[in-house]
Amino acid sequence: MMRRIAVLDAPTNLGLRPPTATSVPGCAKAPGALRDHGLLARLRARDAGCLTPPRYDPGDWRPGDGVCHAPEISGYSVTLADRIGAIIDRGEFPLVLGGDCSVLLGSALAMHRLGEAVGGRIGLVFVDGHSDFRHPGNASYVGAAAGEDLALVTGRGQADLAAIEGRRPYFRDIDVVVLGVRAQDEYRLDLQAAGITTRPVPALRAEGAARTAQWAHEQLADCAGYWVHIDVDVLDPAVMPAVDAPDPGGIAFAELEILLAGLVDTPHCLGVELTVFDPDYDPDGSYAAEIVNTVVSGLAPVSAPAAMPPRLLPATPAPPSPRRGNGRPQPSGLAAPAPLVTPAPAVAVEPIGPVVEDATPVEAAAPAQPDGPEPLGSRASAGPGLLRRVAAPEEESLAGREPVGPPASAGPALLRRTSPPEVGATPEPGDDDSPGPSAGIA
Repeated sequence: MMRRIAVLDAPTNLGLRPPTATSVPGCAKAPGALRDHGLLARLRARDAGCLTPPRYDPGDWRPGDGVCHAPEISGYSVTLADRIGAIIDRGEFPLVLGGDCSVLLGSALAMHRLGEAVGGRIGLVFVDGHSDFRHPGNASYVGAAAGEDLALVTGRGQADLAAIEGRRPYFRDIDVVVLGVRAQDEYRLDLQAAGITTRPVPALRAEGAARTAQWAHEQLADCAGYWVHIDVDVLDPAVMPAVDAPDPGGIAFAELEILLAGLVDTPHCLGVELTVFDPDYDPDGSYAAEIVNTVVSGLAPVSAPAAMPPRLLPATPAPPSPRRGNGRPQPSGLAAPAPLVTPAPAVAVEPIGPVVEDATPVEAAAPAQPDGPEPLGSRASAGPGLLRRVAAPEEESLAGREPVGPPASAGPALLRRTSPPEVGATPEPGDDDSPGPSAGIA
C-alpha cells in the first residue's frame, strides 16, 4: 500500500526579523517557488492547500518585549496543527512547505495531540544548521521565534508559545535528535546539558548520512513515531546560499537526499516540514530546482509501491485512547507496530580532488575517472574538495554508498550532482555584501 503525500503550504515570515527596517523576509515565497518547479506533480501528491499567515508587522517591538509576533504565531500554530492533524487522519503523509522555522510550533502541537490520542510520545528529528535553542535562560533577550523554535517546542520560553493548549513540552528533551548543526554552534553546550541527542556535521559526515538516519531511528526507539524538521540552511552555503543565515561548514545536497530518504523510509515517520529557503536570493530559480530534485528523490520511499501507511508504536500494551486530543476520531491504521527498515540511499558518492591522508575510509573509494568533472573550486571552509555522484550497482553494500568526510579540522568535503543547474560562484545574498539577516534565526 502506497503512502500518499499531501503538500501543505505554510508561508509564514512571522518568526524572522526584517532584513532591513523597511523590508520583509522572503521565506514566505518559498512554497510558490518550489511548486513552480513541479514539486507536486513529481511527487504525485495531493494539494492540501495553503494556510495564509497573519500580516507581518514587527511594529515597535523592542528587546525585552518577548517573542515578536507571539500572538499571531500562537494562533497560526493552532490552525496549522489542525490542518496537519486532518492530513494524518486521512492516512496521508504531510509535507509542510514553510516559511520560517516557527512552523515547527504548529507541527509540534499536532504531534503532541496525536501522542496523547495514542497514549505514547512523538519524537522529533531536527535537521538544521543551527540549534535554534535561544531562550530566556541562556540569552539576554529573545525576539525571533525562528531562532528559538527548538527551545520553545521543548518547553522553554513564554507560555503563549511554549504551552499552547496547556501542553508543555510538545517534545521531551530525550525524544529529540538534532542533526547537522555546526560544530561551533553557540548553544551546543546547552543542548548537551539538556540531554538532547546531537550529531553535528563532522560526526554526521564521518558516519555517513544513511547510517546517521538509522542511528536517529535507534535514538527514538521508545517513541510512538516521529516528525522530521528540515531547515535548508543545514546545507553548506557553497551549494545553498539562498537562506536567512548562511553558515559555512554544512552538508551537501546528495547527503541531505540520502539522510531524508533514510529518515522517511519507515512507517513511524509521520511527516516532514521544509523551512527557510528564501527565493529573494535565487533570482534564476536554480536553487529552488535543486531543492525540488532533492526532496523528490529523498521522499521516494514514502510513495514507493511497497511503502507502508503510517503506524504508531504503542507506548504500553494498553489500547490507545479512542479519541484525538482535539476531539476528532482516532485515525485508522495507527496501532500495529512495524520493524524499522534500514534505509537504502538513492545514490553513491565518490571523492574527486585531494585526499586527506589521516581520514579513515569506511571502504576504499573507486579511483577517480580521468575525464570526470573538475572540482568546483576551493574555499577555506570547503576542505579537501568536492564530491560527485557515481552510479552504484544495486548489490553494493550500504557502507560502500557513504562518503567519508575528513576530520573536523579538515573541513567538510562537499558533494555535487553530475548534471545540476549551473551553480558557479556563490551569489552574494545582499547588495551590501552581508550574508543576510543572521540575527533572524541564530
